[in-house]
Amino acid sequence: MQTSNATSLTSRHVAVIGAGAAGLVAARELRREGHQVVVFEKDSQIGGTWVYNPQVETDPLGLDPTRHIVHTSLYKSLRTNLPRESMGFMDYPFVTRAGEGRDPRRFPGHAEVLKYLQDFAREFGIEQMVRFECEVVSVEIVDNEKLKVKCKRMRPDGGDDDLLDEVFDAVVVCNGHFTQPRIAEIPGINLWPGKQIHSHNYRTPELFKDKVVILIGSSASAIDLSLEIGGIAKEVHMASRSVADDTYEKWAECDNMWLHSMIKSAHKDGSVAFQDGNTIFADIILHCTGYKYCFPFLKTNGIVTVDDNRVGPLYKHVFPPILAPQLSFVGLPYRSLPFPIFEIQSKWISGVLSDRIVLPSQEDMMEDVNTFYSTLEDSGVPKRHTHNMADTMIDYNCWVASLCYCPCFEEWRVQMFYETAKRLKANPKTFRDEWEDDNLVLQACKDFSKYI
Repeated sequence: MQTSNATSLTSRHVAVIGAGAAGLVAARELRREGHQVVVFEKDSQIGGTWVYNPQVETDPLGLDPTRHIVHTSLYKSLRTNLPRESMGFMDYPFVTRAGEGRDPRRFPGHAEVLKYLQDFAREFGIEQMVRFECEVVSVEIVDNEKLKVKCKRMRPDGGDDDLLDEVFDAVVVCNGHFTQPRIAEIPGINLWPGKQIHSHNYRTPELFKDKVVILIGSSASAIDLSLEIGGIAKEVHMASRSVADDTYEKWAECDNMWLHSMIKSAHKDGSVAFQDGNTIFADIILHCTGYKYCFPFLKTNGIVTVDDNRVGPLYKHVFPPILAPQLSFVGLPYRSLPFPIFEIQSKWISGVLSDRIVLPSQEDMMEDVNTFYSTLEDSGVPKRHTHNMADTMIDYNCWVASLCYCPCFEEWRVQMFYETAKRLKANPKTFRDEWEDDNLVLQACKDFSKYI
């Protein structure tokens, strides 16, 4: 990888798919680099997954391909599981702001995150680049490696949607990955008479009142929902494949909650057996089992695929070697600091498209991808965890930032991230409101003074 010797930057016509956090910062960085940018957003406002919608899908598991898809997976009570200092973009701090309806908490509710993104869009004039109510239905290769974007635009008069084609030099995919549910596979579930729902379709806990609930999952959202449901349910049994097969213990947080190993089987009499040997009769199974990466609009003739939640082949989670730099992705990594990673990835893409930063050859990128995949396999990492950044976040972002000649994460931001993770594990009920890292907050405020 090297920096180009070009004396002038190339300006390209670039499409960004999605006006959530990733799409907004991608649009800003692309325009800063001198590119002409169009952002396609199927909703009527910016914010992506941070736009709360009380409606849920007709299929509670999200498996019916004909259902009307609701993009967001926010539940009404959701608060961030990262402190606002570490969560915001690096040069646009997520600080408390005065005004009606603002949430001053350090771990604010989802509405405050949306307001932050709206503030960001106004500050940098991003909305003028966005085509609202334009859903991208296909992206295909045409005309010497250019990309044709076909979108469906809603008509204000209620008539048939308009289908529009436009050719771009490059497309940046920022459509998010919290919409298409992943469902746990349970032997015998087709005969089980109870109700199933995925957390994508959870908004409030009333459905679970006085019920015996099995909640599958161990992520931050699973813990949130188990505590919320536990307040009104008869019993909550948490099942997780990340614990030992013989696990069965009362959860200290609530008197009516138990932690189990994964479900072994379900039966037509309503019983559910666990690998720990216990059996219960349950009313509802709630799948907090994550999401699938999904790009139904991409028509790449098999060049880019999703295989067991591995989007690939991608060089450093961003560029498909055969289609680089015309096609790129922002925001695939998880278990990381999402907004800052979006920012750094966007700087890299923008610099590559302007010819300021040179990618390795197609062959070298593919070799790097294959080496990465082999390393994961040799380490026993499942394919579905390809984009998990839990152990590699710092090295990855320092590497990308060095290409862009921009700062990587501040040390306080990294420490804050890991301190919060430890508090979440130790005190899931109180970690958002009790902390001991005020020294890191002071460091953050000192750095923020450069931008406020």
